[in-house]
Amino acid sequence: MDFSRFLADDFEVKSWVNGAFRAGQQDAPGKVDAHAATLVMKLQLFIQEVNNAVEETSHQALQNMPRVLRDMEALKQEATFLKEQMILVKEDIKKFEEDTAQSMQVLVEIDRVKSRMQLAAESLQEADKWSTLSADIEETFKTQDVSVISAKLTSMQSSLAMLVDTPDYSEKCVHLEALKNRLEALASPQIVATFNAQSADQAKVFVKVFTEIDRMPQLLAYYYKCHKVQLVAVWQDLCQSDLSLDRQLTELYDTLLGTWHSQLQWTMQVFKNPHEIVTVLLIQTLGALVPSIPVCLSTAMERAGQETKLTKLLELYDTTLHFARGLEVAMLPNLQEHNLVKVMELVEVVYGPYKPYQLQYGDLEEENLLIQISAVPLEHWEVIDCVQELNHSVNKIFSLASAAIDNCMKLTDGLGVCGLLKALRALFAKYASDFTNTLQSVRKKCKLDDIASDSLFQEDWAAFQNSIRIITTCGELLRQCGDFEQQLANRILSTAGKYLSDSYSPCSLSGLQDVSLADKKSTGKNPWQEYNYLQKENPVEHASLLETLYTLKEKGTSNHSLLSASRTALTRLNQLAHQLAFDSVFLRIKQQLLLISKMEGWSSGGLGETLTDDLPNFSLTPLEYISNRLKSLVPRAGVTQKKPCCTSDLPKSLIPSALPGSGSLSGLSTPAEIGQYIMSLPLHLEPFVTQEDSALELALHAGKLPYPPEQGDELPELDNMADYWLGSIARATMQTYCEVILQIPELTVHSTKQLATDIDYLINVMDALGLQPSRTLQNIVTLLKTKPEDYRQTAKSMPRRLASTIATMRGLEY
Repeated sequence: MDFSRFLADDFEVKSWVNGAFRAGQQDAPGKVDAHAATLVMKLQLFIQEVNNAVEETSHQALQNMPRVLRDMEALKQEATFLKEQMILVKEDIKKFEEDTAQSMQVLVEIDRVKSRMQLAAESLQEADKWSTLSADIEETFKTQDVSVISAKLTSMQSSLAMLVDTPDYSEKCVHLEALKNRLEALASPQIVATFNAQSADQAKVFVKVFTEIDRMPQLLAYYYKCHKVQLVAVWQDLCQSDLSLDRQLTELYDTLLGTWHSQLQWTMQVFKNPHEIVTVLLIQTLGALVPSIPVCLSTAMERAGQETKLTKLLELYDTTLHFARGLEVAMLPNLQEHNLVKVMELVEVVYGPYKPYQLQYGDLEEENLLIQISAVPLEHWEVIDCVQELNHSVNKIFSLASAAIDNCMKLTDGLGVCGLLKALRALFAKYASDFTNTLQSVRKKCKLDDIASDSLFQEDWAAFQNSIRIITTCGELLRQCGDFEQQLANRILSTAGKYLSDSYSPCSLSGLQDVSLADKKSTGKNPWQEYNYLQKENPVEHASLLETLYTLKEKGTSNHSLLSASRTALTRLNQLAHQLAFDSVFLRIKQQLLLISKMEGWSSGGLGETLTDDLPNFSLTPLEYISNRLKSLVPRAGVTQKKPCCTSDLPKSLIPSALPGSGSLSGLSTPAEIGQYIMSLPLHLEPFVTQEDSALELALHAGKLPYPPEQGDELPELDNMADYWLGSIARATMQTYCEVILQIPELTVHSTKQLATDIDYLINVMDALGLQPSRTLQNIVTLLKTKPEDYRQTAKSMPRRLASTIATMRGLEY
């Protein structure tokens, strides 16, 4: 039995008992009682042994207690004696200090005097050493040993530090500097040879020598000069070659990048701050190139044509950008070891030649876009060609706009957003102007504004069909404009968003405060990514950029108005296309309707002169001008309600008893031609219903037609664009009809009834089409039907001017 478990801190009786019985079951299965009795006996024996051990230990402790007490008493007496001795020693020390304090002060003064004397002696020795060294220096120079001469000059420099207060100190300084110059002149050939040969061991010697004589900057100047001469010579050879400028820059940048890696490895063996030294080498090299990169860029831009200027600039900048990224990748692993001030200076030198063009990016991009869009012809001799070019121009215009975004992000890294927006607005303004001119040209080619009043009516649906195609193009413009504006906002925020600090607010200048280089270093920022030419060169545009970024960030890229003016211009184009389509249908009708007031017979018996005045209204047949015109509107039911498009399926009350002009169009009278013309309108509106074209649907919902429904009218046709168009044309017809009716000079009794019959027919047709007749038309027919004796009473609820005009036409007193 293991009794050690009884000593554990986490001992638990139940666990111990269960474990003991579990072990018993394994050794002797089925003998639980015997095992329990055995355990009890073992525990009793163990308890007895523990009691015996406790009793024996207690007995021994009682026996040892007197001896322990005697030892404690002796220890107490010794401690008391030691305390008394310590008090006596303390008193002796105090007395000694009081007796020797003055003597110690004297010793301290003597030691101070001794130190000053030793310092004076050393100074005198150094002063005497200057004289000795000055006398021996000429002999030392004769040895031509740079190290020995350096040691002498170092000693003279130390001696001179002791002679600051001597009258000829300045002369001694001049003399020492002259000696250092002699040493530098003596060593310069060897220094140049060492740096050219890339001898690390010899270079270390010169580093030690020039460090000792405080001439390290001069040694670095030799290092820079040696490598600059080689690199400048490489550039001059490239400039004299037949290579293009971008190839010349590529070769130069490859050489500089190779120099960076090779010289960093070498300077790490020689100098203490190799990263800074190689950075300065590139800075000085780029600044010493002849001809300079800015001059080369200026020459290349002057030689480039207007249409290729921006493309050439981007090619050259891409070469520089590749070099800059190569340097950035090389520096990033050890960026904390670099002097960030020098790195920022290198960034400025690398990108600096492009700064003037980056600041002019907006103008360059605008000029490039206008040249490109001018090369997109919209005007052609044939109308169908104009329509096709308008359709093809949509992808071209947004392709140019997307390319402009890429140009901006590549050349300015997002800083030229304001110039980009300006250029895009100019692009869309020019495109909208060209589009408008083309619409005017199409209008002239279709002769919509040149229809002579006495010209023969000719049915021509080509203009309307072409107009619908143009409306579809406008819908595609609106759709792509929305997508493009979303893309533009996302690109701006993702690329230029890094320039917007978290503390920026349009109401404060916190966003415009420059971050010091110390702060940049402390936050571990990368100078290659922090380059911002706009902040210092054009603060106003920079503030505008930050405001744009802030708006995009706060309101989201989907809620913006970057190109609101452009969207307005495209919406105006859509409206012009709607007007063109409407006019292509209605102007021919209007031109014929205007002839109604000039028809002979309104004031004479020409219109049914053989009929009696008391003939009932239902016996009158609508005149040809109204029946043929309105019969054409009836097939509308076949468009939206899927009813048969023929007069045989119409109510008998709507079918005129006589419809003249049922032959070919070429021989019809003018009113009949109008009716046949409008009759075919639903067939041409069919694409509005059957064709699933998202661009057309967008354009139709964005555009507005003339002659909208009157206030209070039900608008069932708004759910169907074909109905909406048919309703607009019908309202235009009714309004024009009302206008020409009011221009009839005089009506006889019979012509009054005939005109009322014509209007009733129109109202019945409108009812059959599901369209409400205009209030003016209803008022006119009411006034025409009113008996002379009831006219005044009926006219009280009518517009006064209308009632007066109808009364004059009918010859009634009002």
